[in-house]
Amino acid sequence: QVQLVESGGGLVQAGGSLRLSCAASGRTFSDYVMGWFRQAPGKERESVAVINWSGDLTRYSDSVKGRFTISRDNAKNTVSLQMNSLKPEDTAVYYCAASSSVVFSSRLDAFGSWGQGAQVTVSS
Repeated sequence: QVQLVESGGGLVQAGGSLRLSCAASGRTFSDYVMGWFRQAPGKERESVAVINWSGDLTRYSDSVKGRFTISRDNAKNTVSLQMNSLKPEDTAVYYCAASSSVVFSSRLDAFGSWGQGAQVTVSS
C-alpha cells in the first residue's frame, strides 16, 4: 500500500481559501487514482474530489464544484486540493486517499489507503 500524509489544514473565515497537500510514498504514485474525502462531526465520510492516474480527469461533489480544485504532480508524488470561497459547512476533517482500482471511481470503498486527516474549520 501507499503511505499518505496530509498537510495544510487550519482555521479560515468564510469566503477565504486554503490549500491541502498530500505526500505519497511507498509505491508508484501514478498507479493510483487519488481522492479527497471529508467527514464532519456526526456525519458519514463523503467524497469531495477525485483525480485519475494522469491528472486529466477529475470529478467533484456537487457541494464543492466550482470552488475546489484537485490536482496532482506525479513527479513529486503529491496531490493537492485548492479550496476557495469556503463556507462554514465545509468544516470537516479532510482525508487524502489512494485507489489501486483499474476503474476511475469516487466510491469510498474503492480507496484502500488513507492519510491521517487534516482539520479544516471555516468560521462564519
